[in-house]
Amino acid sequence: MQDRPTREELLEAAQHFLENQVVPALEGRSKFHARVAANVLAIVGRELATEARDLAQEWRRLDAVLGPAAMPLEIAALKRALCERTETLCERIRRGDADAGQFRRQVVDHVRQTVLEKLAATNPRLFEQESGAGSSPALEKWD
Repeated sequence: MQDRPTREELLEAAQHFLENQVVPALEGRSKFHARVAANVLAIVGRELATEARDLAQEWRRLDAVLGPAAMPLEIAALKRALCERTETLCERIRRGDADAGQFRRQVVDHVRQTVLEKLAATNPRLFEQESGAGSSPALEKWD
């Protein structure tokens, strides 16, 4: 494994190249696709930057909803375990466990925060545009 450039630096360099060299030199459909590619690199970079933190926070929220469980330390194992726990949560929702009461409130809070974390990676400007302060009034009403 190389120390430098880091994967984040490589993504940033490729994104910068696309945005500043390729996109201005293109037109039409090719220009659009180059912008999409630059945006994909930006999303991947943001996801990498917050992945471990976001996965751990999601795990802790599921602990609050489903009960505590030992969190895997390796990222790939953590992702697999999160999928399994999320499927367990989905089964409980389908059974009607989240139709009312405290469990419903916990589920809504968990889902809201998980969605906000995903949106922060895919479209961080959404929060800036909506409120200018890092939260979305439209999403705060979601319940």
